[in-house]
Amino acid sequence: MAALDHLLTAMLAQGGSDLHLTIGLPPKIRASGALVPLNDIILEPPAMEALLKEICPAKRWEEFLERKDLDLAHEIPGVARFRANFLYNHWGQAAVFRQIPAKILSFDELKLPAALKKLCHLNEGLVVVTGPTGSGKSTTLAAMIDYINTNLCKHIITIEDPIEFVHPVKKSVIVHREVGEHTESFGAALKGAMRHDPDILLLGEMREMETIKLALGCASMGMLVFGTLHTNNAAKTVDRIINTFPGDEQNQVRVMLASCLSGVVAQLLCKRIPTGRCAVHEILLTHEALPNTIRSGQIANIKAIIESAGNDGMITMDNSLMARVKDGTIEPKEAYMKSANKALFAPLLKPGELDGAH
Repeated sequence: MAALDHLLTAMLAQGGSDLHLTIGLPPKIRASGALVPLNDIILEPPAMEALLKEICPAKRWEEFLERKDLDLAHEIPGVARFRANFLYNHWGQAAVFRQIPAKILSFDELKLPAALKKLCHLNEGLVVVTGPTGSGKSTTLAAMIDYINTNLCKHIITIEDPIEFVHPVKKSVIVHREVGEHTESFGAALKGAMRHDPDILLLGEMREMETIKLALGCASMGMLVFGTLHTNNAAKTVDRIINTFPGDEQNQVRVMLASCLSGVVAQLLCKRIPTGRCAVHEILLTHEALPNTIRSGQIANIKAIIESAGNDGMITMDNSLMARVKDGTIEPKEAYMKSANKALFAPLLKPGELDGAH
């Protein structure tokens, strides 16, 4: 067993989701949202290098030394898979490992809103799942792909860096491709995918302008494209996509996005009462007013579209938070901290609770 695997299994035993390794500090784990020391052994540079090098293929190690950054997957057979990021910081080499659940959780197990199933039955368009790092975007997307795999006969290509969830064969054909391992870049993989006759493309991340442009192109050509971004609501997601492009291209991008955007699912994780975490969502689905809103650049009107179409399964993040407060899943203070309209939740707080809440 690799030395690092002992740290990872100890983290899992303590209910942790992430392992943080930094020179000069003991290993730390994220458990129930808080970062706590795993043990009291201070990591020195030689020990850090030995830990990381032992689990990294030689070719990828050379890449890490050259680029100072590396994403890869690591597996402890029969225990768990991890998404690893090697990096350099002020003190030298460092790394973060996040557990990828071995079992793909279903719609029902995650208690995902039923409206998300509508997105799984689409034949074309762009669906963006957004949220901050660690908000469970990959887990939600995996459940959506699993739903499609269980119920529909589709050809699905996933392009990730690294591969996270490996889907078993059910009704669909799923091809997993890893950037760096099976393809040079997201852009190269997307260009190739256009020739592979996919029904559905899953993009691990829409980082660069080229990737976003190709994703919009694939969605416009009749494929269903799922992608992720680090934004926290539907309007900001549309803004982020458009503003990735230079000013002289933005009008053209607005027109493309207006014609192919089929849904945005923004997700946040909140502390659940008494322990654990629960997901809350803002959901934007297709609506007759949406294309013109995007084309004309009146992005602020997206919130009004969501609020007017609650019967179709759309919901704003604040209304989603309020529903979780009312059913006793989360504390009012937690909702207040995560909300856009603080005034909505302020009356629910106990006296003095606001003192440390800003």
